[in-house]
Amino acid sequence: MKPNRIRRIFHIKKLSLTAQIGIALVLAVVAGVLLGDQADFVNQYIKPIGTIFLNLLKFIVVPLVLFSVMAGILSMNDISKVGRLGFRALLYFMATTLFAVTLGLVVPSLLKGFFPLIQISPEVTTSTVDAPHLSVMEQIVEMFPSNIIAPVSSMSMMQVIVIALFFGIAMVHVGEKGEMARKVTLSFNDVVCKILEYIMALAPIGVFCMMTPVVVDNGPSVLGSYAALLVLAYLCFVIHAGLVYSSTVRLLGGLPPLKFFKGMQPAMLFAFSSDSSVATLPYTMQCAERLGVSKEVSRFVLSLGATINMDGVAIYLGVTSVFMAACCGIDLTMNQYLAIAFASTVASIGTPGIPGGSLALMAMVFASAGIPVECVAVAAGIDRIIDMGRTVMSVTGDASCAVVMQRFVGGR
Repeated sequence: MKPNRIRRIFHIKKLSLTAQIGIALVLAVVAGVLLGDQADFVNQYIKPIGTIFLNLLKFIVVPLVLFSVMAGILSMNDISKVGRLGFRALLYFMATTLFAVTLGLVVPSLLKGFFPLIQISPEVTTSTVDAPHLSVMEQIVEMFPSNIIAPVSSMSMMQVIVIALFFGIAMVHVGEKGEMARKVTLSFNDVVCKILEYIMALAPIGVFCMMTPVVVDNGPSVLGSYAALLVLAYLCFVIHAGLVYSSTVRLLGGLPPLKFFKGMQPAMLFAFSSDSSVATLPYTMQCAERLGVSKEVSRFVLSLGATINMDGVAIYLGVTSVFMAACCGIDLTMNQYLAIAFASTVASIGTPGIPGGSLALMAMVFASAGIPVECVAVAAGIDRIIDMGRTVMSVTGDASCAVVMQRFVGGR
């Protein structure tokens, strides 16, 4: 038999990224169950590999955002086009976030008589709350860096985007004098994309090593007494995706919802396993571009969305606030609902796109509504699991915006 025929007989089609990540997730669950009594081994030898992979993604995110935003502006050439795109994207993000917060408050309020509550100790329910001052202007001031190094080292993504906007717009305005800077920027952008390819090749291994410790730590009874909070949160996630994202990509983006969600599967799976919208950004960009979104639109909108659009966080903060208030025997008033809505909206904009980034802001939301801040410790027990779902929501919301914006700026 000829060698070529033998190769054709035994040829195995390379698995897609979706299949590879899906298999890694299944293997991680199986390994987590089998190694349930070997937590020390898993945390010492498996978890560090996942941490390395996540660190590599975080390492490439800042240069990716910095150079991709500048490259996107340079490819547009028309500054007014950048301004219109950014303004429309901001309106879209704000609209979906407000809907997410409302949903996160309404659904648990309607169902709170049907779910079992977690028993909170009397010390917690009677503790005093010191509400921190929440200033919108302080949030705006934080967007603008005082130097060029600190935002890069601290991964302050909003400040990185502001830096990229200033440099990108300036390079377009100076014309021929900025040609050298333009070429260097585009060259660095290509180099960063190549490094990204190297890192993405490790995705299945990274997913397996990140998920296995989660299964080992929580065990088969992972839901336990937190089942109601899990169901509430994920129910709101599904409703939000089904109502908001499906309708917007169809009506405003001209894309069938099933095609959109199928095309976003690789990014959604990775977001679920890594629970980091920032780390998932490279995958989100690839999926959006395969759905017909141009590189300049996807990189600009998705970089912006990974920083300020956290619909999943907005939903979760609302759900958790109502749930914990019920656990403490607190009947929320309309003023408290409004306080939660406002605080959740602002907090979701400032949430770091890293695992557990919303926990630090949950205390601020609780305090704004008079819910004992100590309840954050109770909610933290299940935060890692819900964080997976809310990260999927945030990533999917970013991609839906990119699809809609592509329709506005140039069609598909």
